[in-house]
Amino acid sequence: ARIGLIIIGGEGAFVLSGFCAAAAAASIGGLIHPWLVTLVMALVATGTGAIWIGLVGVMRYARGVNETISSLIMTYIAIAIMNFFVEGPLRDVSDPNRPSTKAISPASMIGAIPGLDVHWGLVIAVMLAAVLLVLMKRTTFGFAARITGGNLRVSLAQGLPVGRLLVTSCAIGGACAGLAGFFEVAAVQGRASSALHAGYGFTGILVAFMARQNALAIVPVAFLFGGIAAAGGLVQRHMDLPDATVVLLQGVVFVVLLASETLHGRFLLFNPERRNVT
Repeated sequence: ARIGLIIIGGEGAFVLSGFCAAAAAASIGGLIHPWLVTLVMALVATGTGAIWIGLVGVMRYARGVNETISSLIMTYIAIAIMNFFVEGPLRDVSDPNRPSTKAISPASMIGAIPGLDVHWGLVIAVMLAAVLLVLMKRTTFGFAARITGGNLRVSLAQGLPVGRLLVTSCAIGGACAGLAGFFEVAAVQGRASSALHAGYGFTGILVAFMARQNALAIVPVAFLFGGIAAAGGLVQRHMDLPDATVVLLQGVVFVVLLASETLHGRFLLFNPERRNVT
């Protein structure tokens, strides 16, 4: 978003990266130390996500392909690739109940934070948000990306490497999605299956939009939407409401945000400066 692209394909990178991480664990599990297996899984997932979304940037710059449409199409391709291998060549034949890859060794799984029922991915995510804030606010790369997003023609006229900036920005976003896919497999699921396609990538679009593309603001907004999603079961049991109520609530929040963007500054009641001038 900072560089002027609207990419909604994080779900595809999330799913495909999680699958590749599980496939890597199944291939090298038992051959090397469990911690090395975990590291390889993380590198494979991050690299897969970076390449997958990086291709969107390449198509946007080299051929002018709309990044929103291409990233959405690639999401369904990624899900199809995962389903093909999970239901075919890499299926765990010892589990006939549901198609999935072989289970990851418990020694290679990511454990929970001491004293909490939450895995270490939460800590990594918060640290990553801080790193990305510094990257976009305090580095020449972030400055050049913001200039490119503000005015592409000016960036070209000033000699900025627009193509490299586009592809690198897409790759960074894809790497983040890939890292999330790694934690979903290595800390939650324990294997790759259709359960990976849970819609986290699509929820991330709403989270990023509400946070106004501010890396640190993403943290509390993500907690908000995570709490809403986690409350689905409680709402269904205690308030006798359908589980879809949570999705409806997320939609209402999004519509209100869109309306606030549209109506901002149009009412004197909410604009003290214009009211005083009048």
